[in-house]
Amino acid sequence: MILTGLAAVSLVLAAAPALLFLRNLARFRPPPSPTPGLPARRVSVIVPARDEEANIGRILDELLASRGVELEIAVVDDGSTDATPGLVLERAARDPRVRLVEAPTLPAGWNGKMFACHTGARTSAGPALVFLDADLSVHPDALARLLAGLDASGAGLVSGVPHQRTGSWLEDLIVPLIPFVLLGFLPLGRMRQSAHPAYAAGVGQVFAARRWAYDRAGGHAAIRHTRHDGLALPRAFRRAGIATDLLDLSGLLSVRMYRDARQTVAGFAKNADEGLGRPPVLASLGSLLLLGQVLPFLLLALGPWLRWQAALLAALAVALVWLPRVVARRRFGQPWRSVLGHPAGVLLLLATQVYGLVRARSGRRVAWRGRSEPVLDGVSARAA
Repeated sequence: MILTGLAAVSLVLAAAPALLFLRNLARFRPPPSPTPGLPARRVSVIVPARDEEANIGRILDELLASRGVELEIAVVDDGSTDATPGLVLERAARDPRVRLVEAPTLPAGWNGKMFACHTGARTSAGPALVFLDADLSVHPDALARLLAGLDASGAGLVSGVPHQRTGSWLEDLIVPLIPFVLLGFLPLGRMRQSAHPAYAAGVGQVFAARRWAYDRAGGHAAIRHTRHDGLALPRAFRRAGIATDLLDLSGLLSVRMYRDARQTVAGFAKNADEGLGRPPVLASLGSLLLLGQVLPFLLLALGPWLRWQAALLAALAVALVWLPRVVARRRFGQPWRSVLGHPAGVLLLLATQVYGLVRARSGRRVAWRGRSEPVLDGVSARAA
C-alpha cells in the first residue's frame, strides 16, 4: 500500500509540470517579424567581454550583418588578459558602429559582468538596449525581431531562451533542463498578467530593454552584487512596477554555454545560492523534482515487487515525465541522450545546486572567470 501511495503521489507531481509545460509551450512563441515599411529601429547593443578572443570577432561580424536596425555596438572589456581588446579595435577601425569601452577598475561590491553592462549602458544612446553574451551566435534578423517582440509584449524588459548547443555528456544531461524548468514550473499566463517579482524570470545571455524602463528600474546598478542576472534583472524591473516577458529565441540565437563537464558543474553552481540553490527554493522545487521526475523511475525499477496498481501508476508517471521532454526535443532540437537520461539529469542539476550552496555558505563560493564574488569594503557581498 505504501508503494501504491508513493506511485500515486509521483503521478500527480509528474502530471502538473507536464500539463503546465504543454500549456506554456503554446504561449512561448518566437518574437514577430517587424512591421514592413517602418524605418529601422535604433538600438544599442552591449556586449560584456572578459577573455573572449575565441568569440568576440564572430559575434561582432554577425551583429554587423543585422537587418532592419540602426545599431551601435559597445563591447565593454572587463579586464581581459587575452587578445579581446585588439580584436574589437580591428573591427572598430573598419566599422564605426563598433566601439571598445574599457571598464574602469571594478568597484567594491560589484560583480564584473554587472559593472560591464552598467558601464556599457551609461555610454550608449539608443532608446532600446540589448545585452548579449559574447559567446552567442546571432541570426541577421535577431535584433529586429527582438525589438518587435519587446513592442508586442508591452513589457519594459524581455529575455528568452536561445538554442542551447551541447557536446559533452554532462552538458547533454543538464543544460536542456533549462526550458523544462522554466516552462514546467512558471505559469506564463500569470506572469504576463502580473508585475509581481515572484514571477520574475529570464536568461542572462540575452536581454532587451526600453531605455526609460531600464533607467527607472535602476538598471544593472540595482543588481550590482549578483551573478544571477537572469533572475535578478527581471526582478528589479518588476519591483519598479514594470512588466517583463520571456520569448522563444531558439531560432534566432544559439550558444554553447560550457565546453566540458567541469565547466558545466562550475557554471550551474556559481550562482546556486541566488537561484535554485536558495534553501527555500531548493527544498520546495527539489522535492517536486525528486518526487515527480525521479521517483517514478525508481518505483518502476521495482516492477516484480509492485502491485499491479502501483506499477500502472508508476508507468503512467514515467510517460508524463517523458512527454514534455520528447516535445521539447522536437521544438528545441535537444539530444536524445538528454531525454532518455532525464532522471539522471535532474539528480545532477540538484547536486550542482547543493554543491554551490554549500560552497557559498562555507565562504568558498565557486569561482568563475577568475573571480569568486564581489566584495563590499572588505566583506563578502554574501556575508553582508
